[in-house]
Amino acid sequence: MHPIALICTAILGLLLFLLGLAVSIQRFRNKIGVGGADDKHALINRVIRAHANTAEFAPFLAVLFLYLGAQAPGALTLGLIVAATVSRLAIVVGLIAFPSLSRPNPARFAGALGTYLCGAALSIQLLCQLAA
Repeated sequence: MHPIALICTAILGLLLFLLGLAVSIQRFRNKIGVGGADDKHALINRVIRAHANTAEFAPFLAVLFLYLGAQAPGALTLGLIVAATVSRLAIVVGLIAFPSLSRPNPARFAGALGTYLCGAALSIQLLCQLAA
């Protein structure tokens, strides 16, 4: 197993679990047991969205990272793994650090685009390996 694949998988795991903790802290602070705040731009809503978005993408990316990382990955694969991880971090920054979920911002755009492109490229690599 390539260490870069393991490190990036660990980063995705930490991101998911730390965001889960952040949601719990925000729920406690805001005394909200279920759902979010009425103000759609409230920090708790942005943290919930960042956690949910991470939970949507991180598990499958981790599977791709671990499988491809166990196959003597080349520089392209490792670069895609790192880029996908950076993209996931960028989208979290874009969702939490900016005051509105309604307006696009560069971090959110780059994070989303990077996730889609890197995830698709890694999935294609997996298909190519299976066909070989």
